[in-house]
Order: sequence, then structure tokens, then C-alpha cells
Amino acid sequence: MESLAIITSGGDAPGMNAAIRAIVLSCHAKGIKCIGFYHGYNGLIEDECLTLTPEMVRPILQYGGTILKSARCPQMHTDDGVKNVAKTLKRHKVDSLVVIGGDGSFRGMMALQSYWSGRLIGVPATIDNDLACTDSTIGFSTAVSTATHAIDKIRDTANAFERVFIVEVMGRHSGHIAFNVGLATAAESILSFENCPSSSLEQVKLSLIEQIQTQQKNNHTSFVIVLAENLWPGGAQGLKQTLNDTANIESAVCVLGYIQRGGSPCPEDRILATELGIEAVEAAYSESGVMIGKEQGKLIRRCIIAATEQKKPVDQAIHSVYQTLT
Repeated sequence: MESLAIITSGGDAPGMNAAIRAIVLSCHAKGIKCIGFYHGYNGLIEDECLTLTPEMVRPILQYGGTILKSARCPQMHTDDGVKNVAKTLKRHKVDSLVVIGGDGSFRGMMALQSYWSGRLIGVPATIDNDLACTDSTIGFSTAVSTATHAIDKIRDTANAFERVFIVEVMGRHSGHIAFNVGLATAAESILSFENCPSSSLEQVKLSLIEQIQTQQKNNHTSFVIVLAENLWPGGAQGLKQTLNDTANIESAVCVLGYIQRGGSPCPEDRILATELGIEAVEAAYSESGVMIGKEQGKLIRRCIIAATEQKKPVDQAIHSVYQTLT
């Protein structure tokens, strides 16, 4: 292998820079040319690239975001877009492409397999932690930590005013952030896809109202609800209106949003990104269409289709802990 390319694609995640750094330094140690393309697949279509050197990446371990920038790429849903990506890779004589991203980014890899014969390696980086075949994705631990610190501060205000607070966290259609943050902050209620299916929202509403009224009657304290995004009709504001209209319960809303994606990656994400990045270079010598993951402390390589097609539920042990405490 003489040349390897890197892109960061889709939503950014803390630790992407750490993965870039590990890949570049590993390539340098092996005498492999390392090319970075800007703005995900868009950079491959537009041929926006630079040669990455150790000097460029040594100081970036602690930075959030990605030095290669990121973006969605609608053109990857078309044959012409995928063909243009393949042409760019062939023009630069790239032997292997490492894609650092999430579900959508990996689906782009699968489409590219039909038009390019080089090796394709995925490195899972998404705060949602919704990819199978790895215990954790790059960025998840930092997002949980960021949301936890934010809710700890919200709790101080909630206690001072004995308020109900609805805090909406990210996760797309996954409850990993919601459950982990909810347990870490001792939230009185966690509303996520795993315990609030759309068919039972009316029952969930009534149970939540009873729980709030009981606690407010017997205790001078706050009540924090951690809500997964895309779960409740109208989001956090919709739930606030529901509680007010149904039971005259006043609540405050905080949507944490993109704050969960930013900031310096925590040690767990820095280490995970470094391990996965180095393993990605090793895999690029002989394998293609695989994602690098880590399960039960061991680095693994799994078919990219398995990583994207399998559902990754919230750990049953975490779910059980929450049920025990409520």
C-alpha cells in the first residue's frame, strides 16, 4: 500500500481529530502517503485535498470538531456522485480510503464499492452510539459527559425554584445518550424509544403526570425529565404543552442540541479514536468493506453491512438499573 486517503463525514463528533492524528502518524511510520479530503464526500467530488503530515496532526488530539471539516453529501445518493468520488480516488492513485463517520457515511462506502476497487475501511464516529459491532463510537462518551455537566447545572436552578425541567438530548432515533445521561444525573424520568413506544405515549403521559404530582406534593424538590429527541410529538416544547394542558403542570425546557457535539474530547474518546485509527491502517493492507470496532476490550473488524443494518439497543443492564430506581 502506497497511498491512503481520509475523510470525516456526516455529523462531527469529539475525537475525530484524534482518529485523524492516529491514522496519519501510523501511515508515516509505515512510509504510506496520507491524503486528507475536505468536507466529507463533497471534497472527493470536488477534489479538495491536501497531503497530511505528522507536523500537521501532532497538536490536534485535544481539539473538537475535525480539521478536515465535515458535511452531508446529497450527491452520494446518485450514481453520478459516487462515480465522481471513484474518479478522484483513481486520479490520486489511492489504495485505501478510511471513512470516519456514522451510519450515512458508511452507506456511502457501500455504494462506492460498486465503482472503485480500492480498499474501504470505516471508523465509527458519532455521538449517537447507534452503530452495531462496537461497544462505543467515537464521541459518545464526550457527548454524555457534556450533557451530564449541563444537567447538573440545570438541577441547581430546578432545585432553587422546585421546578419541572424537560431536557432534550440528541441521539437521532437512539436512546443511548438519553439513558446514560439520565442515570448519570439521577433524572426522575427518562423518556426514550426503548421505554416509550409511540403506541403508548398516552399511558406514558398519565404515568408521568402522576409521578410529578406525587413528588411535588410530598417533597420540596425539582423534577428532571431527560427526553430523547424525535420521540415526543413537537419535541420538548410539545411535552411541555401536553403537561400544561392536561394537568396544569408548568415546566421549563432546555434543548441541549449541538453543544453535545462540541468541546474537547474526553480521555475515553481520545484513547478509543487512537486505537481505532491505528487498527484502520493495519486493516487497510488486506481488507475492504469493514468497520473497525471495539467489543469487550478487544479491537475487531466487522463487515460494514452488519454494522449498519443491525440495530444496537441500549444495554439491557442500563435499562434494568433505571427500572429498579423508578
